[in-house]
Amino acid sequence: MEQQIEKIKSAVDKYRDSILETERYIWNNPETGFKEWKTNAHLKEKYEKLGYTVHEAGNIPGFYVEIDTGREGPCVLILGEMDSVICPEHPECDKETGAVHSCGHNTHSAALLGIAAALTEDGILDELCGRIKLCAVPAEELLEIEYRAELKKQGIIKYFGGKSEFLYRGYFDDVDLAFMVHAGGHYGVRKGHHVGCIVKKIIYKGKAAHAGGAPHMGRNSLYAATCGLNAVNAIRETFLNMDYIRVHPIMTAGGSMVNAIPSEARLESYVRGKTFEAMKKVNRKVNQALVGAALSLGTNIEIVDYPGYSPTVHDSNLADVVMDAAAAIIPEHEFRVVNGVATGSTDMGDLSMIMPVQHADAAGAKGTGHGMDYYIVDPVTACVDSAKLQLMMVSLLLMNNGERAKKIIAEYKPTFATKEEFLSFVDSINDSGDRIEYLEDGTAKVRIDK
Repeated sequence: MEQQIEKIKSAVDKYRDSILETERYIWNNPETGFKEWKTNAHLKEKYEKLGYTVHEAGNIPGFYVEIDTGREGPCVLILGEMDSVICPEHPECDKETGAVHSCGHNTHSAALLGIAAALTEDGILDELCGRIKLCAVPAEELLEIEYRAELKKQGIIKYFGGKSEFLYRGYFDDVDLAFMVHAGGHYGVRKGHHVGCIVKKIIYKGKAAHAGGAPHMGRNSLYAATCGLNAVNAIRETFLNMDYIRVHPIMTAGGSMVNAIPSEARLESYVRGKTFEAMKKVNRKVNQALVGAALSLGTNIEIVDYPGYSPTVHDSNLADVVMDAAAAIIPEHEFRVVNGVATGSTDMGDLSMIMPVQHADAAGAKGTGHGMDYYIVDPVTACVDSAKLQLMMVSLLLMNNGERAKKIIAEYKPTFATKEEFLSFVDSINDSGDRIEYLEDGTAKVRIDK
């Protein structure tokens, strides 16, 4: 084992400059989900120079490469996210788009490149079996819903998350387990859950009229939308604490000119929760509140519900691998074990429904995640040491004829028996259409959900 540890350290350190250059390049060129073309091109060039055959998604950013040890065994998937968030207040954001990596995904891609580079070195694979798949994946941050809805309408994507989309496309069909390491304030591992989410697009439909001369002739969609927001706030005390519900709408449009009654107002929101059952139950309550507001002001409302991300179930056995790897190869870093429920969502949840996953943490970042003060203050810790940790995990999983990986796979209990069963359930969340039909006799028909 000591010999393998030294091989990993030496192999990663050899590519330290390339890893850190990539981290800075991606930080300086932030791109939001399904738009990561510069990042994709930069990484592709690096991988091809290392001798890899890059399997690109093609009509969206992202790719994967495979390493075959030549010995039969499990397939381990390691993921590196490429997309940024939007925070126009951040001093180093893109001034045109507001995009910035105050999510730390630039470090994921840099660490993944370090893993890819190290795996080309002599001796690294000697004691391992099976296959390793490295995936530069787009669109983890679930934002710009209108843009993704248009991609879906055009048939370019079916799902809003990059991992979910890649799963659907079959890129992970041969994978037995998966993990990634996310930038943060400390090294750590999770033995609990992330919540899942349903994504909502809400359009209040009113009637335009002169705001000064004839407001009585209009139907104010903006007022209906604000009533809807207040109605949602009024039902928050009915959410059960044990369900870890989060509902946090934003308004993306509320009128086009001040002297006209707004004919359309648009909202976006998530409904987050610990379980699918909890999310669907609360989503119906939210729809009822939103529809009631529209009805009270005589507007209509279109609600489009999309599957967001599944709750993430972190595999406990795989968490133990992270802990053992950290103790072996980066003992200088403080390491924490996080139990309980995290109220953020990730598309790793979709993978966790059908295979063992682990979404661990690396140190090296400082500030508020997704905020204006977030920076990578120690890229060596966040990228280089992360690459070493992940390679150590691969070694522990695939050494000794893959004994440890096989045990994890055998003891894992999937939420869904197959990918097809899972995707069929996820598709059932889709719902859309106007929710009110106003009748000539002065009554109305209302639809809350399917």
